[in-house]
Amino acid sequence: MGGANHLAQFIFIAVLGMSGRQERRLRLPAEAAQRETGTIMSENFFIRDYRTEDFDAVTILWRVSREKSLPEFQRAKGHFFYEDQDYFRGHILREHKVFVVECEARPVAFMAIRDDFIDQLYVHPDHQNRGIGKALLDHARQLSPEHIWLYTLQINMNARAFYERHGFTAERFGFSPPPENEPDVEYHWRKS
Repeated sequence: MGGANHLAQFIFIAVLGMSGRQERRLRLPAEAAQRETGTIMSENFFIRDYRTEDFDAVTILWRVSREKSLPEFQRAKGHFFYEDQDYFRGHILREHKVFVVECEARPVAFMAIRDDFIDQLYVHPDHQNRGIGKALLDHARQLSPEHIWLYTLQINMNARAFYERHGFTAERFGFSPPPENEPDVEYHWRKS
């Protein structure tokens, strides 16, 4: 539950101020989507601040993403969904700025960041490989243009490949704190 995890080039169409909330409307041109993912994408996504009403949708997508990416790990840990929700409410929301990616009026991804540290980055499995993860990294780079760092589990090869593909370098191998207590990798991105 601690440590950042998973998960092209988006064109920022507009930055809108709505009731003090920041939103970034994003659209990936079909030809760029095809180059990036091999598929045509015509969906519109936008990154916005987390809202209280996102809680159920975001915690469900967080759980589903972890179960799909590392099913054996999730089964071995045996955490109940209510524990995930308690952790999200008591740790992630209290200590981080949370951004949500919305598509068709529902959250499909989120990122929790504190200063230059990405603690959580998850994209719902049905929306992966569409440039959403990269858009969240680009958003983090706007918030912290010189340096970003994060952790992911050593066994999460998809997340590791994703971060390395987007300019992150593994700088330390260690163990994550409880509740995971698993081998992890500390990644850093620095402005060139």
